[in-house]
Amino acid sequence: MSSPSHSHAHEHQHQHPVVEHDHLKRKLKARHLTMIAIGGAVGTGLFVASGASIAQAGPGGALLMYILLGLMVYCLMTSLGELAVHMPVAGSFVTYSALYVDEGFGFALGWNYWFSLAVTIAVELTAAQLVMQYWFPEMPGVVWSAAFLLLMFGLNAFSVRGFGEAEYWFALIKVVTVIVFLGVGLLMIFGIMKGGPQSGWHNFTIGDAPFVGGIPAMIGVAMIAGFSFQGTETVGVAAGEAENPATTLRARSGRPSGASCCSM
Repeated sequence: MSSPSHSHAHEHQHQHPVVEHDHLKRKLKARHLTMIAIGGAVGTGLFVASGASIAQAGPGGALLMYILLGLMVYCLMTSLGELAVHMPVAGSFVTYSALYVDEGFGFALGWNYWFSLAVTIAVELTAAQLVMQYWFPEMPGVVWSAAFLLLMFGLNAFSVRGFGEAEYWFALIKVVTVIVFLGVGLLMIFGIMKGGPQSGWHNFTIGDAPFVGGIPAMIGVAMIAGFSFQGTETVGVAAGEAENPATTLRARSGRPSGASCCSM
């Protein structure tokens, strides 16, 4: 016979409207979730803002803050992965907050997450516009922003399988790009790739490096690193559409933080 607390929690779970009426397709495969997990941590914050982080706090300060934030995100994602395996619903952590903390807290968290993503989309569109204007300077930037906005809307408006495939291939492009950057960087550090002055470990000893600006600069970089890790929670949100969350999420929820730290 189950305990009263267990029966009450079980009954509460089935009475919640989000859990009770979750009409999900569950079309995402393990490979989709794997690339969503890894690709979620590799984005604008890494490609665009990492140079500013190193300039602000030095290579040692930037690397230290990314490692600390990565450890925090790892603990967060393993906890979210356990909850997603236990209750794979579309509401993810918003639903968990409403069930296990308070409905008001879940309501506030949901709207806060919506505002966060609304700002992030604007940042992503601006970054895409800046990158594309480098290659096509004669094209107005608003055209690129509108084009990428329509692309994102289209990928999210159609089938779950189409979203998963798009996430898989776009994330794979980002992962391959990071690997190429790492390889080229190592070749330049060790002087194998010529074409310019060999930097070696000079950037770790020049001026006040490896730590520049002290604690205030590192705190500023922590904010940039936190933005870089935004998107890692997507694998928890997508867990509700996984074919078999119990097996596909256990080994994937902690990968985003490791991927971002290694790329940094």
